[in-house]
Formats: sequence, C-alpha cells, structure tokens
Amino acid sequence: MSMYALATGEMMASTIQAAPAWRTLLVGSSPAMLQVVELISLIAARRSNVLIVGETGTGKEMVARAIHLASPRSCQQLVPVNCAAIPKDLLEAELFGHVKGAFTGATGARAGRFEQAHGGTLFLDEIGDMPLDLQAKLLRALQEREFQRVGSSETIKVDVRVIAATNANLLERVKQGKFREDLYYRLHVVPIRIPPLRERKEDIPQLAGHFAQKIARNEGLTPKNIGTETIPHLLSYHWPGNVRQLENAVEMAIILSRARTELMPDDFPLPEDNALQVKMTEDQLVCLPEEGLDFEAVIGRIELNLLEQALHRANGNKKIAADILRLKRTTLAAKLKTLDPAH
Repeated sequence: MSMYALATGEMMASTIQAAPAWRTLLVGSSPAMLQVVELISLIAARRSNVLIVGETGTGKEMVARAIHLASPRSCQQLVPVNCAAIPKDLLEAELFGHVKGAFTGATGARAGRFEQAHGGTLFLDEIGDMPLDLQAKLLRALQEREFQRVGSSETIKVDVRVIAATNANLLERVKQGKFREDLYYRLHVVPIRIPPLRERKEDIPQLAGHFAQKIARNEGLTPKNIGTETIPHLLSYHWPGNVRQLENAVEMAIILSRARTELMPDDFPLPEDNALQVKMTEDQLVCLPEEGLDFEAVIGRIELNLLEQALHRANGNKKIAADILRLKRTTLAAKLKTLDPAH
C-alpha cells in the first residue's frame, strides 16, 4: 500500500479510536468534512431544526444519523421519511397517522412518523418534493409541536426534533411558488452543506478502504486492500454520484477482483466523464403548438425516456441506474411507478 494510503489509514484508525460513536459514521478528515463535524458537535445538543443540503449521494442521511447519535435524544428513535418515495396522497397519513375509516383502506388506526419519533428525531429526506398543501400542515406541526391524525379532531402533542434534507435549491423553489417561504425559514434554522466528493478528494482513500472492509465483512469475504496504483486512478475521477457511487464502485471492484486480496485499477471500470448527458438536437426540441400542450404529460414522457435509458445502460439494475441519474434508488423507483406502472 502507498505511503499516502498507509498514513491516511493510520490517521483514520487513531481518530476513530479516540472519537465518539457518532464521529465514526462520518468517514473522512478533509477540511470540508471537519467543518461538518465541528458544526454537528455545536448543534447536536440543541433542539433546533436542521436543514441538510447537498447533491445526491453525498451522505445526507448519514449526517442526520450522526446528529441524532450525538444528541441527548440518541436513546430514542431516529425515524426517517423519504418524501419523494411515498405517493402524495398517502404522505399526510404517513407523517401524522390516521384513524380507522379515515380513507379507503384505513381498516384500523395507525400512528404516524411524528408520533413514532416522540422524544427522538424525525428525518424528512427529499423535503423539496413535499406537496404544497401538506407543507402548511407540516409548518403548523413544527410551530406548535402538535397535530391531528387524518380523520380525527383530537390534538396530539409531541416532542420531536426535525432534520430535513434536500438536493434541491429550496430558495429557487420558493421563488417558483413550489415551496413555502415560511416553511423554508422554519427548517433553515441550522443549515449544513455536505460537500460533494470532488471537493474532498483527499477523503477518497479512507472512504474506499472503509467500503472495502465493510462490504467484505457483510458478505463474509476475505478483507481486500486498495492497491497502491489504484489510489491515483480513484483520485483522477470526478465522482458525479458522490460517496454512493464510490461505494458501488468498490462493491463492483470486489466482484471483479475474484480471489485477489488487492483491488487494482482495472477492477474499477469507471464511466466516462459526462456520462449520460442529455443530447438535444434541434429536431428533438419540443415546440410549443399554438393550441398549447399538456405540460405534465410532455415532461413525464421526457422523464420516462431518461429513466429507461439509464436502466438500459445499467442492464436493469435500479441502483446503478439511480446513480447514473444522480437520484436515490427510492426516488427512481417512485418515478417509475408513477410514470409507468408496468415497472
């Protein structure tokens, strides 16, 4: 192993040994990551709402878990909700629960995620995809720390810390009328930006080694090391899918390495730069007819076409296709279900 990788590994080992449990969730010692770690240590004990922003695959949920684990609420649950993966007409009941008979299929009462997170932390991922009408109800729940189950007039009070995350520009969505300004500022009490992997490349050797050990352990395999000449190969790539793409690449490398205990550059067949760019020639542009058009239907067809291209390139693997499109796998699955129920 190279002196760089060896030194990095020794630093990581000594850091983890002395670090609190929550710190071990955040692999990396780059200045960018150390800023995130410092901010977490400052705000973890507070009740303040947190908004985590960053590109897809940067590890926003892992940061939310670190905040929860570092807080006095760590003995209670962290309850995650992916706002993009749950159908819009079911998201309210998912968050606030419902009583028996509240809607078709509600054969019994059910506690929502807010109740489940009482005393702990509620993590709202992909908050930018929440419908506007539900945003108003979420705002009231955040302000008053109370809500009503769907179909009930009984008020339920909860003690919940809310951490939200998004890869969208929420201020731009506010300007577009797609996100409530008052909710934005209610969530934006403590903003944390997670840097993309290209801004903290010095963490790549640590991360790759961490994933290699983790995957080998989970699969019951002999531990594998990152070869000396592999580190420059990984550092030269731009990682558009961020940490999640790196983890997937290490998993593929372990498969391709067969019985070898050292992962070599050829085990990492990384996509070319600017993979799956949208190529729009003049005759492919959508022309707006005089009589207008169904905007949602047209956009839906474009989305479905891109999803199908990514799935074809990934040989049907939704996890890889999601990385190509810089989406979460759950988001890709939800879009497919909406746009083409056959999937």
